[in-house]
Amino acid sequence: MRVAILAHEKFPDDAKTAVGILRYGDYEVVGILDRDHPGEAVRDHLPDVQDAPIFERMTEVPRCDALVVGVAPIGGGFDETWRDDVRTAIERGCDVIAGLHYFLSEDEEFATLAAEHDVELRDVRRPPDDLTVADGTAGDVDARIVLTVGTDCSSGKMTSSFELRDAARERGLDAAVAPTGQTGIMIAGWGIAIDRVISDFAAGATERLVEEVGEKDVIFVEGQGALVHPAYSGVTTSILHGAQPYALVLCHIAGRGQFGGYERFDLPDLRTYIQLYENMSAPISGATVDAGMVNTHGMPVDAADDAIDEFAAAIDAPATDPVRYDVDDVLDALL
Repeated sequence: MRVAILAHEKFPDDAKTAVGILRYGDYEVVGILDRDHPGEAVRDHLPDVQDAPIFERMTEVPRCDALVVGVAPIGGGFDETWRDDVRTAIERGCDVIAGLHYFLSEDEEFATLAAEHDVELRDVRRPPDDLTVADGTAGDVDARIVLTVGTDCSSGKMTSSFELRDAARERGLDAAVAPTGQTGIMIAGWGIAIDRVISDFAAGATERLVEEVGEKDVIFVEGQGALVHPAYSGVTTSILHGAQPYALVLCHIAGRGQFGGYERFDLPDLRTYIQLYENMSAPISGATVDAGMVNTHGMPVDAADDAIDEFAAAIDAPATDPVRYDVDDVLDALL
């Protein structure tokens, strides 16, 4: 499928969905929409992902099958400055794929246009209608279940999940990712956005994902939020209990001392954080933090290497930056 990705004024650092699709998706990306960088290319910012030109507006983009909303702002709202580009995409016969809490299919203008032009509005954050509470059976699945958890939001849980899956497959293992967020769903083509699920059913939705993957050598469950995040701790706990993991991978942003967007709240020290995750897991699955991942984006190599070494020492487990380096030592620890 040929797609354009909307990432206005956020590319690349604050466009997690766009970058995830460029790095792991099977789409042919024909262009990025970003008013801040028209005339440039993805390779000018991210040399290690699929390249594509950057355009100011949808009218300039080559023919494609769909427009993907590649940003997910806090709260998942729709930015009205995107409306012209979404409207243009629909009028050009493109499907529109979004991972917002604002459902495009419920927008009167977009729904009317989509019907007129026979295109689909895909709101990937819309959960199934038949979810239930958890039965506590994910641990019965014949697979080693590994959950990526974080010290903060956007700390590398999705990236780590797919990097570990790919590394496991390179070893000949039958490995899969259970996607729990909009970006993972867009990459894998299936999943449930747990942060949109009714709280009583969130653990059950995670359990369903693990059971749908079924028998594997290893299942990497994509984590969300952070256990003591002032806004998003609930989804983290639901995934932790619903997945019933064997092992945890702690993901961290190098140098981060406060929660992003909630700077008056300090992150716990790493050993305390590990104890919190393991204590919360203990009654359900007994998972332990067996490895770590560090996001060192933007740091010089020497500083990044030091940050990784310090993180590994602090958590007393193998660690790496999964974008800069391979994940072999981390995978060894998990398996």
